[in-house]
Amino acid sequence: MLDELDFALDAKSIDDDGNIEGIAISYGDVDHGGDIVMRGAVQLEGRKSLPMLLHHDRKRPVGVWTQFDDRADGMHVKGRFSTSSAGREAREDVKSGVITGLSMGFITQARHFEGKSRHLTKLGLHEISLVTVPMNNRTRITGFKDILGAGDMPTVRDLEDFLRDAGFSRTKAAAMAAACTPHLRGEPEAKAIDDLRTLDTILRG
Repeated sequence: MLDELDFALDAKSIDDDGNIEGIAISYGDVDHGGDIVMRGAVQLEGRKSLPMLLHHDRKRPVGVWTQFDDRADGMHVKGRFSTSSAGREAREDVKSGVITGLSMGFITQARHFEGKSRHLTKLGLHEISLVTVPMNNRTRITGFKDILGAGDMPTVRDLEDFLRDAGFSRTKAAAMAAACTPHLRGEPEAKAIDDLRTLDTILRG
């Protein structure tokens, strides 16, 4: 399973010809999951291009990344939207501010821990996605609690984001969210909602 890291994307980084650029990976910063990517960690493994996906969905390619510039502050990338309807829609969503982030999909190949932070020293980069990224991590927690309060069921990703915001590592959050998958499918059930509310209460103290 691919890990993911999200970064903000400035809408000004897209031009009228459909070219786009941004920082796909920021070095030395701690993300909300406690991960730090170290400079030199990114391994393109001989690849000269990477797919540009929408929300890490392999069935929704919207372009291709073709240039990679490893600088002191991070991995700067440049790409171009496809001329498909999906590519044109993604381009408009970036220009309008609906899509505000880049997220890399990668496999961790080497890492070590310093305190509570996981330092990623070698990773294989497989794709870079356009994503909607909340500018404030607390937004996801509020959204999760609002979902439970309304009696609705969160998605697996909602629960995983909540767990990561609560302090769990990405791997643990993904495993815990996956274990709750049966409760998150189909129509809401009272017991499933009660279980998730209990989990929320425990994590929030």
